[in-house]
Amino acid sequence: MHLAYPAVLSALLFCTGVYGVLARRNAILVLMSVELMLNAVNLNLVAFDVWLSGAAQETLHSGQALTLFTIAIAAAEIGIGLAIVLAVYRNSGTSDIDRLRDTAEGQESDDPEAGTAAEKAEATA
Repeated sequence: MHLAYPAVLSALLFCTGVYGVLARRNAILVLMSVELMLNAVNLNLVAFDVWLSGAAQETLHSGQALTLFTIAIAAAEIGIGLAIVLAVYRNSGTSDIDRLRDTAEGQESDDPEAGTAAEKAEATA
C-alpha cells in the first residue's frame, strides 16, 4: 500500500477538525473536532509505522505504541472537557462559546466613577 493514501486521508481529517474548531460555536462540537484532529495524527503515526517497519524489517512498532498513548490522553481530555462543559452549562445555561466569552469579559465602562450594580447596591444599603 502506498503511503500517500493514508497521508492524504489524514490531512483531510485534520483540516476538517481545524475547520470545526474555528467555525463551531458549540463547545461539545469543538471538543469533537479536537478529537478528529487527534485521530488524524493517530492515522499518520500508524501509517508511517507500517511504512517504516516494512522498509527496515523492524518489529518495534513505536508508531502504534505512540498511538495507544495518544488515545489514552484523548480519552482523559474528553472526559475532563465534557465535565467542564457540563459545569459551565449548569451555571450559565448555554454552551455557546461566544456567549461564554462575552460573560467572561464582563461589561466594562469607560467611566471610572461608575461601579458595578453590586457595588451600587452595597453603597445604598
